Amino acid sequence: MSRLAAGLAIAALLLAALPASAGGDAHGGGHAAPAADSHGGHGEPQKPIEPLPVAPRGLPVELVRTLQLLQDRIARGSTQAHLAQRQLLGHIEQRLLALEPEAWTAPENVRAAVTFALGGGGPAVLRRMRETGKVPEDLSALVQGALAYLEGREREARTLLGRFDPRSQPPGLAGQLALTQAAVTVREAPRRAIELLDLARLLAPGTLVEEGALRREIFIHAQGGDATRFEALSIQYLRRFRRSVYAGNFRQRFATALTRLDFDSDRARVDRLERMLDEIEPGERRDLYLLVARAGLEQGRRETALFAAERALSLAGPDSEAAARARLYRAAALIVVDGRYEEGLDSLRAVDRAGLDPSDRGLLDAALSTAGQIRGGAPPAPAAPPTADAAPPAGRHQIPEAASIARAREALAQVDRMIDRTDP
Repeated sequence: MSRLAAGLAIAALLLAALPASAGGDAHGGGHAAPAADSHGGHGEPQKPIEPLPVAPRGLPVELVRTLQLLQDRIARGSTQAHLAQRQLLGHIEQRLLALEPEAWTAPENVRAAVTFALGGGGPAVLRRMRETGKVPEDLSALVQGALAYLEGREREARTLLGRFDPRSQPPGLAGQLALTQAAVTVREAPRRAIELLDLARLLAPGTLVEEGALRREIFIHAQGGDATRFEALSIQYLRRFRRSVYAGNFRQRFATALTRLDFDSDRARVDRLERMLDEIEPGERRDLYLLVARAGLEQGRRETALFAAERALSLAGPDSEAAARARLYRAAALIVVDGRYEEGLDSLRAVDRAGLDPSDRGLLDAALSTAGQIRGGAPPAPAAPPTADAAPPAGRHQIPEAASIARAREALAQVDRMIDRTDP
């Protein structure tokens, strides 16, 4: 309960920090200069200084601005802001649904509602707006396109949202619109999606929109095999957003993407990988190397797994859990390296099972089983239906896929298929 209260307190502070919705300052306008002193003043009394005109903003604009301020704190790593976000989204939705239909005749309110929906608010407000019939005609396609996106009608969303240039939209909507256009374009035209993600980053620097756009673009380049752009953008992310609440998702996918780029076949790429990871603190660097080593084993890239495990081991305390994991991954890779089988087997036998989590204990069992098959000492398995963690035939020198690894692989595959919908 205390964590939730802390999160709501952040939202309250953000609301309090917003300027008043009407013109003028918080004290009701500028203060008049004192009149000339009757005992020696010269000339006419000074005129009061008028405040600069400020156009009043509707409730939707104020509420969405508050949400975006909260989300920008999420990009900087605030877990309290992340906890508060769900409560704030629900509060804003209730307030917007309760507005009179006439509120949606104002273009700025319509754009704010679309920003809210695309930024995590969901489709309910857009459906309500459509039912009122009050949305200006020139913005109807924007509302319909955003609703189509949220309801999974990708082709319709691409057509409708494609009518709007993000650069012509207000700052709050511009980056979010470019990010959404990229999401509905990436399957059909990945190069165009990259252009839109670049635009989103330019239109919304330092925000959660930029963080999400950068994350997506990195993995589009990885899938397309563009190592140069992948490396350059990854360094940007590791420098600027490694504290993001969503950085854990990035690190998992980053490790998998590294193995796809086949760093083990090019020494120059290995050097670049080391330079990339040198951007972050040793503890985080060690954890990333462990992720890369595990991903390398899962994908059968033994040199990548061996390289990453050895780097992780050099950064881990000798008796730490991280060291136990690194020794396991290194040994599992060694048993299928020509001339290093015995070293790998001895290392596997020396791994302390008590220092491993259940998933890694399953990997240790699978590696020992494979080592036995490579030596030729394991008898054929009895006739039985194959299971998810059954060992492969003796002729295949790779680590069998335990059930936990299979689940992890499927989870990553699902994220790959849904990359355009997983980020706020």
